[in-house]
Amino acid sequence: MHRPRSPDTSLEASRAALAPVLRDVRAVVFDTDGVITDSARVHAAAWKVAFDAFLRAHPPEDPGLRRPFDERDDYLRHVDGKSRLDGAEAFLAARGIETSAETVRAVAADKERLFTQRLREHGVDAYPGTVRLVKALRAAGVPRAAASASRHAGELLDRAGVLDLFDALVDGGEAARLDLPGKPEPDLFLEAVRRLGVPADRAAVVEDALAGVEAGRRGGFALVVGVDRAAGADTGARLLRHGADIVVQDLGELCAGGAPT
Repeated sequence: MHRPRSPDTSLEASRAALAPVLRDVRAVVFDTDGVITDSARVHAAAWKVAFDAFLRAHPPEDPGLRRPFDERDDYLRHVDGKSRLDGAEAFLAARGIETSAETVRAVAADKERLFTQRLREHGVDAYPGTVRLVKALRAAGVPRAAASASRHAGELLDRAGVLDLFDALVDGGEAARLDLPGKPEPDLFLEAVRRLGVPADRAAVVEDALAGVEAGRRGGFALVVGVDRAAGADTGARLLRHGADIVVQDLGELCAGGAPT
């Protein structure tokens, strides 16, 4: 006698282990730096050395704009989530410096050299809360992608031991090959979710950058999660203003037992 197929109770139980806000989501795209791996601090430190050297050699005419690069505020405002060239150009413009393409490339190349050196010497770790959430999503059968404007994303994930937790990766090299515009345009995330076979309006984006949450909002994603690692006086509010639906300080909050609804 034919019996109706029973629902997959193991997947149902696994989905119940997710925060309610994620239970209707059919795919999740994660930014890499500062979301999956603790590499944003390495990027910020490399930018600081590169920008401070440039500012000393080419001080802005306005003395008020000659202050050193701030690894939290300037990083979040001008370079976080962007390509190296876009980030270099944005920060120098904010300091009133007229730049050429050659100048922007030189500063970006200096940062790249410094970042690569620090990465090879010290490596990076994955955030435990993120790993917990990604594994919970995998157990629930929810496809996962990593996306990053950085060409180092695959290396970062591999060194952190989490590359195999993701079904797809779209990094800076792929973005250049496909001629995808940078954040806050949503193309990087849309390509990642396309590779997962899920429409954006059924998927979530997880980001820590202002340009990144804005990209998620522009892309029409069902849920945009902001990650506030800085936990500053207004960093969470800024993520909300730029497009996040919710903000958490650790992605472990999005597993059942202490998560937003």
